[in-house]
Amino acid sequence: MSLRIIFMGTPDFAAASLSEIIKSEHDVIAVYSQPARPAGRNKKLQKSAVQQLAEQSNIKTFTPLNFKQSEDIKQFIALKADVAIIVAYGLLLPKIILDAPKYGCLNLHGSLLPRWRGAAPIQRAIMADDKKTGLMVMQMDEGLDTGPVALSKVIKIKKNMLAGVLHDEMKIAGAKLLIKALNRLEKNELEFSEQSKGGIIYAKKIKKSESKINWQLSAKQIINNIRGLSPFPGAWFEFDIKGKPVRVKILSAIKVKLPKDIKSKPGEVLDDNFTIACGKNAIRPILLQRAGKGVMGVDEFLRGMDKSNLLVLK
Repeated sequence: MSLRIIFMGTPDFAAASLSEIIKSEHDVIAVYSQPARPAGRNKKLQKSAVQQLAEQSNIKTFTPLNFKQSEDIKQFIALKADVAIIVAYGLLLPKIILDAPKYGCLNLHGSLLPRWRGAAPIQRAIMADDKKTGLMVMQMDEGLDTGPVALSKVIKIKKNMLAGVLHDEMKIAGAKLLIKALNRLEKNELEFSEQSKGGIIYAKKIKKSESKINWQLSAKQIINNIRGLSPFPGAWFEFDIKGKPVRVKILSAIKVKLPKDIKSKPGEVLDDNFTIACGKNAIRPILLQRAGKGVMGVDEFLRGMDKSNLLVLK
């Protein structure tokens, strides 16, 4: 017998899971997503990836600002779901919502809990130079990613892997893990274990200030930050182009080990290959993006510039 499911999610990462559940034997009776937000240069309202998929699939969709209104709570309860599946929804759920479905609410989280609880587990894992991460299906409670875990899958973070690549690998693996969890739940075979009390680390939301490159850091840390922020929001610096400061994102780069006898200042361009000195060693950008322009290689980026007078602004 198929499960009656409420799906709650917002971005592309969540849409991958919704797509798999729609194709399964289970019945998605309603979808919840965050309201449309202004996006793009024209700041037009844009529906989330999850809402777009739900509407294309003719599934009843709700977009409450929160669950503080009694009408929204009553509406949710009246759906009489067997289980709610939450994937990157982005809203806090009160206890009355968590307890409403027959089997409660299951959450797909993008880390090996209790490491990287919170909003940005994929980015933080790469920025911390973790060698592995993973996915977990857990029972939601009122804490921040504190509930007991049912299923998990370890994902290797390959050398030089960018957050965007890891994100896409994890969204596919996560969707499959959720289907496995739902099939076990249907058979009453889904068992839970409490999370470890040690190793708790929080993956705080990425602040705008963090995305600006701090050239005082070591090349290794700057590379990890670039990887963790690529492609969005992108690690950036300001660069003098024709006498004007222009914001430039570095989407990928390699580390360059400098001889000890080389004297350089953090942020200084050292050669025609656009090698940039850091607090320790240097980096060489591979892919860059000027504000309002497309992604380009370093050779294209430097084309037409006076390579004898290159200096990264602080």
